[in-house]
Amino acid sequence: MDEEMILQEEAVQGSWTLLSLLASLLMVFGGALPYVPQYQEIQRSGNTEGFSTRVCLVLLIANILRIFFWIGKQFEVTLLLQSVVMILTMFAMLHLCCAVQNSNRVSTKQHRITDLNVGSFWKWSVFEDYLLFCFGFTVLCAVVSLLLMDSGVFVETLGLLAVTFEAMLGMPQLLQNFNNRSTKGMSVKMVLLWTAGDVFKTTYFITNQSPVQFWLCGSVQILIDGAILLQVLLYSRDTRVKLG
Repeated sequence: MDEEMILQEEAVQGSWTLLSLLASLLMVFGGALPYVPQYQEIQRSGNTEGFSTRVCLVLLIANILRIFFWIGKQFEVTLLLQSVVMILTMFAMLHLCCAVQNSNRVSTKQHRITDLNVGSFWKWSVFEDYLLFCFGFTVLCAVVSLLLMDSGVFVETLGLLAVTFEAMLGMPQLLQNFNNRSTKGMSVKMVLLWTAGDVFKTTYFITNQSPVQFWLCGSVQILIDGAILLQVLLYSRDTRVKLG
């Protein structure tokens, strides 16, 4: 009888270990999945106007800050790996956008935007300019962190900044849709996956007792995702009214 109970306990523990592993893998790679349909949409249409590249800016800053936050406060390695995957994903999106925009400029004989002045910030046509910005920002964070990492207040502030930026992930897309009065060119599947992922990760943060900054960030993201989905309904209705 005792042996049966031990076997049952081991089976239960094995099941929980498997579920925990699957949840961790989903956390690491799940954040990149929403960008697959958007990537395919840009490739198919040859147009980047429906996707706000400032989403990439927000996520790059958020995840670079999160990596330095992890150095100061050793939370789950899963979240560190998630940041690395997200940074690589954003670089892939920017690389595609630059390639498509440059192709369109060649066909229309427009000039490339390579200036690093304020007016053309994050509107560059050369992928290397985005890499240069991220490298400079990372070096700046490294220097400041080296000087202040012993301060608990600095570490917590770093975490707060990281999740604040991440919470604003959908805001550039929300504003771009509002300015365009349209969601054309934006992948609705991306936003639906954003929403599903944000609900999952917020639950994950609460369940795993992650720093409070993380689940607050997730809650804000869910609200913004909902607002974007409302835009999809609103603008598609407006389009039907105009066609009618």
